Amino acid sequence: MADKKRIDEPTGTQTVGHEWDGIEELDTPMPRWWLIIFYATVVFAIVYTILYPAWPMIDRATAGVLGWTSHGQLEEQLAEDRAERAPVMAALAVTPVEKLLGKPELLETAIQGGRSAFLVNCVQCHGSGAAGSKGYPNLNDDNWLWGGDIAAIEKTLIDGIRQPGHDETRMSQMPAFGRDGLLSSDEIKDLVSYVRFVSGQEPASESAQRGRPLFENNCAVCHGADAKGDRQFGAPNLTDAIWLYGGDRNTITDTIHNSRYGIMPAWGDRLDPVTIKMLAAYVHSLGGGEASPVPEAETAPAPDESEGNVVAE
Repeated sequence: MADKKRIDEPTGTQTVGHEWDGIEELDTPMPRWWLIIFYATVVFAIVYTILYPAWPMIDRATAGVLGWTSHGQLEEQLAEDRAERAPVMAALAVTPVEKLLGKPELLETAIQGGRSAFLVNCVQCHGSGAAGSKGYPNLNDDNWLWGGDIAAIEKTLIDGIRQPGHDETRMSQMPAFGRDGLLSSDEIKDLVSYVRFVSGQEPASESAQRGRPLFENNCAVCHGADAKGDRQFGAPNLTDAIWLYGGDRNTITDTIHNSRYGIMPAWGDRLDPVTIKMLAAYVHSLGGGEASPVPEAETAPAPDESEGNVVAE
């Protein structure tokens, strides 16, 4: 490899003096436009590091003479958003949740806010479409364990279900009939046959017939004599086709043998009252929300006996 500089005749450009197998490197200067852009970026970088946070330090970056930060900008935007939403949030705060149904515009705002809160807090269990999964209820249907009117939904959200250490939580406990020795394995088989019979999954059988008194003596106190459930205890309706854990024979056997004890967080300890109210409005709007019960004072007056409107018993 030679090390001799010379002028390349075809281009008129000086070489750098290096040669590899007859190939020489030309010392071609950078284009002027490229140099201008390069020097401009250097100047921009110097100015930027002076004006804005740039150099990382142990616990923070250099502040910059403008005092601007992305966190500060975010806080300003959030403050503007809070100020813009303040009148609506104030209206939601003073409006009882059951009264939202009579205020369409405010209700729609609550539903939109509840949808956002649901995506942050509830999809982990109930899914993005609120269809639930095994052990987690589908919120789109009209099957409710504890009540489906908007006030009942708000109560469930605030206090949770079987939330440890929360005195006001919705509470019930299904016995573990097999694990605790309350029923024998043969009795559990007969009880499963009866449950599958009343739910329309199996025809009448001798096993189901033997299971009827077992159900009446052990299960009717919560599920009702007709097996249609009781919201006071969160006991599900066993006559429909909706199953939280599964309605096949093996799953029902496991449920009766070991019991179930699903837990839902008490969101009143985690979210503010307005957010919970918006969540209640959103869940109620999904398709299975029920009308609020009519207060006793608002029911129709009793018939006037003097006008002969009383039907003899």
